Amino acid sequence: MSLSVPRFGESVIVREAEAEVVGRAPTTVRLLADSSATGGALSTQRVTLTSGADGAKPHWHDNSAEMFFLLDGAAEILSGDDIVTAGPGDLVIVPPGKPHAFAAVPGADADLLIVLTPGVERFEYFRHLRRVALGEVAPESLLEVQELYDNHFLKSEAWENRRRH
Repeated sequence: MSLSVPRFGESVIVREAEAEVVGRAPTTVRLLADSSATGGALSTQRVTLTSGADGAKPHWHDNSAEMFFLLDGAAEILSGDDIVTAGPGDLVIVPPGKPHAFAAVPGADADLLIVLTPGVERFEYFRHLRRVALGEVAPESLLEVQELYDNHFLKSEAWENRRRH
């Protein structure tokens, strides 16, 4: 196995006040560094959820692992058919190809740092989600961009059963 080392010229520094914010409560996403800024190494966002709010519906990525680091609060994270409840300081890494989703635990907010590696250009995906939320484009339009953003949706009985309670 050969290791491909991403190359980018300068350190990436994103000040909180300068990060683009997409959405608002119950789901707020701060776009921190896209793949193009990191030479393809990673893309990262900070997602803040109010009590019980969904962060992402069940999906998988063919080419990237996704890391969830809980900064504060409590979150439920689907990994395959398992659902993990994560608290502050907990880390969950989901490998490529494995279904996953995340949400704030009912009764608690959640603040997560999310990293995909290798990186995928994802900022436009989050802007697309905002357009869906505002009714500017149909939710079905997400199906048309699954390949572009390596974000493939699926049904998860385990997730649906857990989120109903």
